[in-house]
Amino acid sequence: MLNTLLVVGFGGFIGAILRMLSINLVNKFFPYSISFGTLFVNVLGSFIIGLLFSYAQNKGLSPLLKSFISTGFLGAFTTFSTFSYQNLLLLQSGNYLHFALNIILNVFLCLFAAWLGFLIFK
Repeated sequence: MLNTLLVVGFGGFIGAILRMLSINLVNKFFPYSISFGTLFVNVLGSFIIGLLFSYAQNKGLSPLLKSFISTGFLGAFTTFSTFSYQNLLLLQSGNYLHFALNIILNVFLCLFAAWLGFLIFK
């Protein structure tokens, strides 16, 4: 258990630093009102989690390495990758109603929560 915690923590350390550097770099070249840096890390993280779990299903992957990449690195780099993977599983299982509800609820409730949080310190 301690090994897993250390591996996840180290992955999170790397992911958080790379997220900050990536967002700053991309936004430097694309300084628009939409954060293309955030979009970049979310799309890249979603791509990486798709690769990771596809590879793990076909070739196998140690639980420690999977924890390092998915929970640690991608958890800090972006949480959107997990959301994408969960929706992919819903699509693959043919559960279209839950797929749509998951997207709608996550997007709108997260936006609403962010708005509420913003209002608290406004």
